[in-house]
Amino acid sequence: MSNLKNKVAIITGGAGALGGAMALGLAKQEVKVAILGRTEKTIQTKVDKIKAVGGDAIGIVADVLNREQLETARQEILQQWGKIDILVNAAGGNMKGATIMPEDSFFDMNLDDFDAVTKLNLKGTVLPTIVFGKQMAKQGEGNVINISSMAAQQALTRVVGYSTSKASIDIFTKWLAVEMAQKHSEKIRVNAIAPGFFIGEQNRRLLLNEDGSLTARGNTIVNNTPMKRFGKAEELLSTLYWLCDDNSSFITGIVVPVDGGFSAFSGV
Repeated sequence: MSNLKNKVAIITGGAGALGGAMALGLAKQEVKVAILGRTEKTIQTKVDKIKAVGGDAIGIVADVLNREQLETARQEILQQWGKIDILVNAAGGNMKGATIMPEDSFFDMNLDDFDAVTKLNLKGTVLPTIVFGKQMAKQGEGNVINISSMAAQQALTRVVGYSTSKASIDIFTKWLAVEMAQKHSEKIRVNAIAPGFFIGEQNRRLLLNEDGSLTARGNTIVNNTPMKRFGKAEELLSTLYWLCDDNSSFITGIVVPVDGGFSAFSGV
């Protein structure tokens, strides 16, 4: 039986495809949801969608790399609901200059873009965890869910910046799980979900042609996924619920693949 009702969750990147699905999914479990993002219009669209199904949500414009904005968001959430139970660090992404195309060389990589991707994916997880995790430490309980990637577990061609920064998320998750349990409270847990391949706005053109057929890269991915398909955003929800639920109270410091078997398959 779920005991998520009336918990308070913050979803960074909650206006995106995966973050938005997780925000809506938690709201349907009667979790109070704060959606953080950089664009007011897209945030409000997600909030309206949650309210349309009877959920409780607020939207806050806050950049995950801006400590002042995050601290203001924390204050607003505490004024609204008085606590922070769950932080889902779903904000992240990639940049063209940190990607090595087949005709490009690693030695020509744009280091500014590499730095920007690293900041977004790594610092953009660490900084919200500092700001909102501080309240969890004060409460003596809380739950942090980071978003890793298949790119962190196996070498995927092209995405060097994204892969490197997401691999950092895995060790940060394990490190922080130990830190929180040892220094603050055994009731503060830190885990991560590693999605396989899901279609979002950032990777749509990389995986699908204009007519909806698979690109060469899309074909390679599907051929190396035993379930022979991409994931649906809603298929992340059962893992999210499990990790957020108090019934998983002895689980911390793990990275859970939700990938249709991609990480298990050798390709042979």
